Amino acid sequence: MILTNFTNKYLEQAMSLVKQNYKEERQFVLSLPENTIIPDLSDLADNNLGVAALEGERLLGFLCCYEPWENAFGTKARGIFSPLHGHGALGGDKELIYRLLYQKAAENWIKQDITYHTISLYAHDEQVKKAFFTYGFGLRCIDAIRNMEKIADIQSTKITIKRLEQGDIPKIRPLREQLSIHLSESPCFLYSSEQEFQSWLSRAEMRNSIIYAGFEEEEIIAYIEVMHGGENFVTENTDMMSICGAYCLPKRRGEGIIQNLLNAVMEEFAREGYQQLGVDYESFNPTAYRFWNKYFKPYTNSVTRRIDEKILTKRKEGYYDL
Repeated sequence: MILTNFTNKYLEQAMSLVKQNYKEERQFVLSLPENTIIPDLSDLADNNLGVAALEGERLLGFLCCYEPWENAFGTKARGIFSPLHGHGALGGDKELIYRLLYQKAAENWIKQDITYHTISLYAHDEQVKKAFFTYGFGLRCIDAIRNMEKIADIQSTKITIKRLEQGDIPKIRPLREQLSIHLSESPCFLYSSEQEFQSWLSRAEMRNSIIYAGFEEEEIIAYIEVMHGGENFVTENTDMMSICGAYCLPKRRGEGIIQNLLNAVMEEFAREGYQQLGVDYESFNPTAYRFWNKYFKPYTNSVTRRIDEKILTKRKEGYYDL
């Protein structure tokens, strides 16, 4: 097996691997749409950050990423992200192929001071997950999906469910603020300063999303926010919508409120011809993890690793020549 830089020469074979790996995941997650459009891989080949594993002229696997970004996940580290279509490998010994690919890629990334590595994997590809978990990666985010079929056998609720008009969206600000506070607490630790929260709030209220809220008299006690598109190419399917926000007041949880909101959302979008509903959530948010895993089927596991930045100092001082 030969490891080399990933270039445009390997695009056709790489696209074939991406399609094959997606087909493999569909065997485990039947609600994944059959006809999806795989994004063009040219940008991933042009940034000189990707690697390929070859046997002669045959591509065994590849690992690419987007351009690096600063302050990854709110840290002072420089990070990269390899999307779901940014890597792939032939069946058989995927674990070995991915181990070698990452070793070579990480060597290149460290040369550009990239110490936060994030890769989106298929949830049921155990060989690939093992390769990254044993190399120090941990689970961070999950994408999940379900068909637009109503949840059965849930308790009824007396709340009133409404689709909010654009002018009414600010009414859910208190719930969004409570969600931000929840995410800053243990074990999530996703802290946003007041300035960061207000900046995010402004963007959220301007995005092209649809919000369903549960009212008790005039009080909003829960909401679900939905839009087209999400964190990977699957969510761009024209028959799919994705949840981009949800919250229920803690004192009202366990009453079937979010489940009834979900049913209202799915009933309306099913009438409009949509077939799938997706959601993404942090694995270390216990409330989200328990709820979404109950009603949705995970199909991605995004994993992260942060390298000790001291290696950058050591390399620049000449003690470690990468």
